[in-house]
Amino acid sequence: MNVATSRASLPDARRVVVKIGSSSLTGPDGHLDLAALRALVEVLAERVAAGGQVVLVTSGAISAGIGPLGLAARPRDLATMQAAAMLGQSQLVARYTEAFATHGLQVGQALLTAEDTVRRRRYRNAQRSLERLLALGVVPVVNENDAVTTDELKFGDNDRLAALVSHLVRADALVLLTDVDGLHDAPPARPGARRIPHVADLADIAGVEVTGRGSAVGTGGMVTKLESVRIATGAGVPAVLTSAGNARAALAGDDVGTFFAVTGRRTSARRLWIAHAAGSRGRLHLDEGAARAVLGGRASLLAAGVTHVEGSFDAGDPVEIVGPDGVVLARGLVAFDAVELPPLLGRSTYDLRAELGEGYDREVVHRDDLVIEHR
Repeated sequence: MNVATSRASLPDARRVVVKIGSSSLTGPDGHLDLAALRALVEVLAERVAAGGQVVLVTSGAISAGIGPLGLAARPRDLATMQAAAMLGQSQLVARYTEAFATHGLQVGQALLTAEDTVRRRRYRNAQRSLERLLALGVVPVVNENDAVTTDELKFGDNDRLAALVSHLVRADALVLLTDVDGLHDAPPARPGARRIPHVADLADIAGVEVTGRGSAVGTGGMVTKLESVRIATGAGVPAVLTSAGNARAALAGDDVGTFFAVTGRRTSARRLWIAHAAGSRGRLHLDEGAARAVLGGRASLLAAGVTHVEGSFDAGDPVEIVGPDGVVLARGLVAFDAVELPPLLGRSTYDLRAELGEGYDREVVHRDDLVIEHR
């Protein structure tokens, strides 16, 4: 591994995740901007030719379907969004395939949902598949599977997906390409706004004003990009935020965009995904004793410490774990369906085994599937 410890070390980063946003790939008519796509591919192909590995996280599937479907703007209802994604995804990958082929490279499409990456078996399969593609010299092209994803199981935006993928594949750097050249000390359109070239800690920019919405064809904005940066840098992956036109310069370590230094160490990849990949499907409320045990970091959550349940979820879904004061203490993957839990609550493992038999005495959330959020 060659983790980029500074901007100057970016050229030596062996494995890089690059994320490109919809606004950088889509023309004003709603169609793919093929010139922009080919320009990006040329930069990434140069990186691979120099001995590096690249994972491309790309937006643009829904945008690519807007023009061919004759839509005036990005659809808002789920069914039309999914229809646009089904049409647009095939066009998007076809264009990437053609563009990379001119440089002698193959691409492999990876469509992910949050459910694929928080459930243990699917998570390991996603990790193994991406690693194998890279070992074979193939460029993985990753996108969220908008065609089948529901709101409950969405990553939310490809910025967050890119941060999680960078940790999943143990990348040495994450490059976020958008339509502005980095973070500024005020909204970029405001006169006098200046680019912030380096951020050592996100706490240092707590007072910076950022906007919450991206372009008309995208879902993200600067807020989502900074959240992506927080996930990546907190998990040991440095990040660069810059415009798509500066992709070559950013990878070369030039002074473009904003470089975000690492703020934490690499952690268990799957725990990171449990913490950030999917929205919660419900809540488990704990008594004081169970809350202390969970915060201790070494105990699984048992039915005896759960006071009540909120939400509708299935075994294996992510849930929030809440203390007596209503504060979220942790997230985890629950081992029971929501409808199974009420008769078990507050009862000891011994009682459950004696009355209901083996299986009902298992942990509600195993400690290996539990990530503490609040201390």
